[in-house]
Amino acid sequence: MSKREEYEARTEELLLPIAQECGVRIYDVEYVKEGSDWYLRAFIDKDGGVGINDCEAVSRILSDRLDEEDFIPDAYILEVSSPGLGRALKKDRHLAQSLGQEVEVKLFAPVDRCKEFVGILEGFDDKQVSILENGALRSFERGNIAIIRLTLDF
Repeated sequence: MSKREEYEARTEELLLPIAQECGVRIYDVEYVKEGSDWYLRAFIDKDGGVGINDCEAVSRILSDRLDEEDFIPDAYILEVSSPGLGRALKKDRHLAQSLGQEVEVKLFAPVDRCKEFVGILEGFDDKQVSILENGALRSFERGNIAIIRLTLDF
């Protein structure tokens, strides 16, 4: 397990009881370097969406718990937020929750001269993801997918 994966997993363990106490669900946790700064991001969600007060409550408690545990030696910036409307579907649980919804699939390399596809998320397994695009079922190897996200419908 990499340093990043270890920090994300330990943070998620600390976050679980905090999320339950605050009436939210954990969507994702990521530890990333952007420029010269490290960021520890916790994405939370709940039915009806999260607000600034939810983010603030979780952030205060999580910050205190992270200070107590002190398992990340690097200086980092803690951010707690909603995953947003066009949320990335990174994990199997995200895909499972989004079955039947419209998604955008972006590929690393083109297929049929196209790198972006939009359709209804039909299914997935360890090796591929399938969408229904204009009535036709399309499957993509997971290793070829750069990102899958929910489409924004305004």
